[in-house]
Amino acid sequence: MLGFSQLSLRRGRKLLFEKVTFQAHAGHRLGLVGANGSGKSSLFAMILGQLDPDDGVMSRNPADRISHVAQESPSGTISAIDFVIDGDQELRSVQAAIALAETRDHSEGVDRLYEELERLDGFSAEARAARLLHGLGFAEGSHRTSVQDFSGGWRMRLNLARALMCPSEILLLDEPTNHLDLPAILWLERWLKRYEGILMVASHDRDFLDGACNHIAHIENMQIRLYAGNYSQFERRRSEQLAQQQALFKRQQKEISHIQSYVDRFRYKASKAKQAQSRLKMLERMKMIAPAHVDSPFRFHFMTPEKQPHHLVKLEQVTAGYSGPVLSEVDLLISAGDRIGLLGVNGAGKSTLVKALSDGSTVLTGERTLSKDTKIGYFAQHQLDLLEAGQSPFDHLRAVAPEDRESEMRNYLGRFGFNGERIFEPVAPFSGGEKARLVLALMIRQQPNLLLLDEPTNHLDLEMRQALSRALVDYTGALVVISHDRHLLRSVCDELWIVNLGRVERFDHSLDDYPAWLKEQQVRGSATSEPEPAGNDTDTVNRKARRQLEARQREKLKPLRDRVRKIDSEMATLRQQLDAIELELADASLYSDPARKDEMSSLNRKRADLKSEIESLEWSWLEASEALEHAGASS
Repeated sequence: MLGFSQLSLRRGRKLLFEKVTFQAHAGHRLGLVGANGSGKSSLFAMILGQLDPDDGVMSRNPADRISHVAQESPSGTISAIDFVIDGDQELRSVQAAIALAETRDHSEGVDRLYEELERLDGFSAEARAARLLHGLGFAEGSHRTSVQDFSGGWRMRLNLARALMCPSEILLLDEPTNHLDLPAILWLERWLKRYEGILMVASHDRDFLDGACNHIAHIENMQIRLYAGNYSQFERRRSEQLAQQQALFKRQQKEISHIQSYVDRFRYKASKAKQAQSRLKMLERMKMIAPAHVDSPFRFHFMTPEKQPHHLVKLEQVTAGYSGPVLSEVDLLISAGDRIGLLGVNGAGKSTLVKALSDGSTVLTGERTLSKDTKIGYFAQHQLDLLEAGQSPFDHLRAVAPEDRESEMRNYLGRFGFNGERIFEPVAPFSGGEKARLVLALMIRQQPNLLLLDEPTNHLDLEMRQALSRALVDYTGALVVISHDRHLLRSVCDELWIVNLGRVERFDHSLDDYPAWLKEQQVRGSATSEPEPAGNDTDTVNRKARRQLEARQREKLKPLRDRVRKIDSEMATLRQQLDAIELELADASLYSDPARKDEMSSLNRKRADLKSEIESLEWSWLEASEALEHAGASS
């Protein structure tokens, strides 16, 4: 059991938790959620004994073993598999004792040690470590590779494998999916579901929290509240509570206003002074209920592109790579309104493909054709490093929008969480999340008609991810997305493409089918481990014929698909107009000022007309979608 009783914790001047009380028991898999800076990492540090609470008590069984992922990147010449096994320190201690006893020929002591080794399941340690490495995406041939020969992201995977290898009753994971691709995330979900101890995981990946957790610990207003269920269930319950809280808050504010008016009227009248003072004390004692903040603090949308050419970028018979080919025979046309999600394991070539689309830098052979009016917005993690460390968010925005007024720039940056004087501070000390938000803001301001997004949600918290998803749903341009955030892919993509074994092909299944597809590929790969003889002309002809057939099929369905996208775009535009009118109608002065009566009537008529148009378009969209689905099924 892990318990917290009336616990308070400060970091510097900031009070993170105040009189927090809750318990976690074996079998509880807690997803820890809250705004950046709310105290998730500090809570982990306290459980690990690195911080002491300022008040209250944290209790746990002293015999419980705690495992966590080291945040420092490992190095050294030790092999990957030995590094992972080192996570089980008790096992390593027994193995060292056996080696020492055998050199001294202490047969009686060796027998006892081997019994201890069996109790620790030591004979299967290497096989268990190999399974962890395989699940996290390491090729079998890399298990004996030195740790120092891996890149930074793969070294962090080794840290995760080592933490999972360590026997524990309490497992702490802080953003474990940051360095994982989607196949590894799906494997980790399955592994964590079998964990029998207390799991606490801080993550901004809502689908991962849904799949791995059975409780949610929500940090807000210096409190931690425990909810049973996964993240989606927490979201529903939280929404209901906030609605109730908002109604209660409004009712209480009305009561406070009534009491305050009495106090203000009579506090200085002798005959009423006693009653006024009584009501004043009532106000002071009354428990204040904080207004509910249901909406995300981030509210932004993509500006409508100035031009929208029908065909944006085309790759024909492209071989893409760096010193050698990574992808071959790539034929891909991105048209207006395309919304494509790219799937594939790390290293398959997804980023190579996006770079080929973005600037052609990875195109080795073949042809890349770009429309003269195509304006690309490209987001990748390396672009965070391209920000000028000594410049502020305001300086960066002025460079891309020099004609904007300062007030407009302030409002724009505020939608991305940069408020007050923060917009004039150098970006050097900014967190990864703040830099990612700034890069997104700069990209969006340039009004691209084609978005190429390579893991855009890394470093973003749940609120910003949700805001980005909402904005991308309403975006009228084309987009290509690489992401391990399944919620984002489901929300914004109309079709999926798979990058696998050097090829780029349409993925004619749903995202939920992807895990089964991966397993099928693994089985097929092991069943056909013998390499095919080179120069098989029949296979080459068959592949070419299949590609030609698929191309004809895409061309046949294109008018129907374009019709669906056009209606989608029209509905998005009308919904933006409707949102603007709803905002105007929310102005209280519109109803209190008699001179604005005609304006109010006009707005109401416009709202009714827009709703009618949207409803008509929704029926048209349904008919077009059904026609597209029928044509695809019958061909």
